Order: sequence, then C-alpha cells, then structure tokens
Amino acid sequence: MTSDERFVILASSLGTVFEWYDFYLYGSLASIIGAQFFSAYPPATRDIFALLAFAAGFLVRPFGAIVFGRIGDIVGRKYTFLVTILIMGLSTFIVGLLPSAATIGFAAPVILIGLRLLQGLALGGEYGGAATYVAEHAPDGKRGYYTSFIQTTATLGLFLSLLVILFTRTLTGEEAFAQWAWRIPFLVSVLLLGVSVWIRLRLNESPVFQKMKDEGKSSKAPLTEAFANWSNAKIVLLALIGGTMGQGVVWYTGQFYALFFLQSILKVDGYTANLLIAWSLLLGTGFFVVFGILSDKIGRKPIIMGGCLIAALTFFPIFKMITTNANPALEKAIEATKVEVVADPAGCGDLFNPVGTRVFTAACDTARAFLAQSSVKYSTVPGPAGSGVKVTFNGKEVPYTDAKSGNPALTAAIAEAGYPKAGNPAIVKMAHPFDIFRPQVAAIIGLLFILVIFVTMVYGPIAAMLVELFPTKIRYTSMSLPYHIGNGWFGGLLPATAFAIVASTGDIYAGLWYPIVFALITAVVGFIFLPETKDVDIRST
Repeated sequence: MTSDERFVILASSLGTVFEWYDFYLYGSLASIIGAQFFSAYPPATRDIFALLAFAAGFLVRPFGAIVFGRIGDIVGRKYTFLVTILIMGLSTFIVGLLPSAATIGFAAPVILIGLRLLQGLALGGEYGGAATYVAEHAPDGKRGYYTSFIQTTATLGLFLSLLVILFTRTLTGEEAFAQWAWRIPFLVSVLLLGVSVWIRLRLNESPVFQKMKDEGKSSKAPLTEAFANWSNAKIVLLALIGGTMGQGVVWYTGQFYALFFLQSILKVDGYTANLLIAWSLLLGTGFFVVFGILSDKIGRKPIIMGGCLIAALTFFPIFKMITTNANPALEKAIEATKVEVVADPAGCGDLFNPVGTRVFTAACDTARAFLAQSSVKYSTVPGPAGSGVKVTFNGKEVPYTDAKSGNPALTAAIAEAGYPKAGNPAIVKMAHPFDIFRPQVAAIIGLLFILVIFVTMVYGPIAAMLVELFPTKIRYTSMSLPYHIGNGWFGGLLPATAFAIVASTGDIYAGLWYPIVFALITAVVGFIFLPETKDVDIRST
C-alpha cells in the first residue's frame, strides 16, 4: 500500500468515523433526550418518541442517497462528501445548543426532528461517497481489504461516542449529566468537524471518476440510468433484498438493539450497558478488516450470507444467555411465574404501538402494557363474553383496577414474583471501565462480542460488493440507495419495532423475530440470485 493510498483510506475513514460519531450520539442518549425534548408525555411514550426521532434520521437516508448520489456521479466524489460532513457536523453541534421542551415548549422537539432529518440526509450521501472513493483507489484483488477500513467507521464512530459519553458521565456525575452535561458530547463534535473538513480538503478526485469525466463518458442523468433501466434496477433490488436488508438488521441487532435490550428490558444501568457494548466493540472491530481480506480470497457472498444465516439461527440463545448473566433474577422470575391476563377477547385490542401515539384505555390493554413495561412475560387467555379483566400469577388472581391507579396490587405481585426493578443488586453493574474480570461481566462481553463478529461478517465485505455491482458512471447513486434502504429503513427501524413487538406479545425475546426473518430472507435470496463480484474489474465499467 503506497503512502497516497494510505492517506486516501485514512482521510475517508476518519471523516466517516466523525460523521458516524455525530449520528450515534443521539441513539446512545435516546432516553435522556426523550426526557429533555418529549417531557410532555409519560416516560414509556418518551422512550418511543425518542427512538422514533432517532429513526427519522434513518428514514430520510435513502433520499439523501438519491440527492447526493446524483451530485456525486455528476460533479465528483470528493466535493460531495465534503458537503455531507459539513451538514452532519453543524446539525449535531446545534443539538448541543438546542433548548429543551421545558424552555421553548413544542418548538424543541420540532427543531430536534428537523436536525435529525438533516443528519439523515447527510449520512445518506456520505457512505456511498466514501466507499466509492476508496474502492476506486484500490488495486485489483484488494478492494475488500481497502474498503473494510470504511466499514470499521460506523463501529468506531459508535465506540467513540460511547467513550465520550462515559468520560463525561464519570467527570460530571449522573445527575448533572442527565440535566445538562449530556450536551457536551454534541458540542465537542465541532472540533471533530474541523479536523474532518481540513483532511478532506487535501484529497484529490477519484482517478477512475476523473478519467471517465475527462473522456466525456460521465452520466448526464444518473437517476434515470440507475433506476429507470431495468437491467440496472434489478441489480439494485437484488443488492437490497439479497444483501443490505439482512446486513442492516444483523448490524443493528448486534449493536443498537443489544444496547436497548440491556437498558430497557434487562434494566441494566446506562453506564454499565454502554461499557459492556464499548468493550465488545473494542474487541471485535478488527474483524471488519479480517473479513474484508477474506472476501478478497473466497468471495463477498459466502461471508455475508453466512453471517446472516448464523446470526438468524443463534440470536435467541445468545440473548437468553445475556439475560442469564445480566439479570438472573429476571430470568428466574420468568421461569418460575406464569402470568396470564384473562379477558373477553372483544375487550382486548392490538398493543402494537411502534410510533408511541396510541392511548390505551381498555382494562385488558392497560394491564398488558403495564406488565410489558415491567419486563413481565405474560400470555393473554380468552375469558367469557362480557367478563372483566383478571390478572393471575401462577393461578392466583391479583386485583386490577386501571392504569391511573398506579396498580399497587399488581406492582406488589410483580415484586413478590421476583421481578427486579432497576437498581436491584442482582442486576449486573460495573464499578469502573476495567471492571471486566468478574465472570458475570466477562460472560456478557463475550456474548456481545459474538454479536459484533456477526456484524463484521455481514458488514466488512458489503462496501466492496456494492461498488463492484455497478458501473462507474452511476456507481455512487446505484449503490447508495439499496445500502441506505437496507440500513436506514430495515435496520434503523429495528429498535422501535422490536420493542413494540415485545410489548404487544408479552415476551421479552419476541422482538428478535424481526431481524431473524429479514436475515433469513437475505441469506436465501443472496445465496441463490446475487452474483459473486470479487473478480470484477471496476475500471472497465
């Protein structure tokens, strides 16, 4: 690798790390942001709104891919992803300055969501530019290796955001952090923005794109050529269904849903949960490069599809083992206690509420929602027509009134059954960042590390594969759209949707069916229909 090639990879990767850092700060601090900007709603609804505001950034990523992909295929790679990082960095900095809902009312969440949309648009243009730029500099036979450094950036960005959050939390204390110090990581991003812009200004245009442009062969209408032409559009669809869709859900399960599962379902405190994820990322990030190199030797497809398949087959046992080690009291309570909500089916509605806007009033619904928020596993049993609602713990009826009463009898029954509240000594807790040698903590990090390995398998070779699937003149546009639909929509909506599935079924593991189903679809479609691309000459297309 020449010094110029090393600089290309460093500049592209470092700038993208900073951009992912900006993007993931919000996800890591979703619960605090919910309290700051959605304080007019009940706590459970705040969490859903906070996750949905996070998801809003993912929803617009495909539109950013279309807008900036078109510019990148017409104007060039370098200037396009210089613009995207400016938009991302400034939006993140403004979040750190934005007054809370207690200060400016309804305007606070509106502005916050607007900033999230800008971040999503910018990220939609960033990844395709960085991956294309590096791939077009890479020699034949090493594109998987070169582009794998871009693939580390999302995890490194998340890891960097977690480190800054943990450092700030330790320095200021939890109370101050929840009140005002959470803004510090957002404000610090302006320094990272300055470094990123300085580095990217020193880059030259991609030689493959520049040669094509000098020869007058660049596309005048990349959107039409990419999506209106069926020969290319069908490859876009295959790249989505047989590649990025499964990769996206495995990625977000292994990192974001794992963090959400620890905090919201297993009741692990935020400091410990972030430390556990941070250690797993530190141990696993190098495997992006390992699988990138391996894909240059055996192909992109077997690694990506194998990762999707193995992840789908092992998610349930891995998450159950995480529960065993992180909150053994919860696992014991689930195994020892059979909780049933007995009610007339006509009085029970659908609890599926991913947008958090539904208000439940029927006793059957409020009882089940209360149990779900307490991480209680329950089942719904049909009762006689016209009957009221009965909640039973191992056959013993517990009086239930309504949601407004606070349900003291139900709360007492949950505690008596052994379901622990947040802060219970039985729940894993790390005293400091290097408190990793206790068997309980080491086991959780090991399980999270396995999830990260799945992430590196599906994500390490994906950039090289996407670049190789499409011709140079429409490469930026064509690869960006399936990547951001797969990651932005199927992946980005995973935490809120999976949590809504948990609440509606009464099973803390039911949300895992979301990534399992999509990962299996990708494994099957990709194995059968997606072409192998490792030997494609991207300079001749």
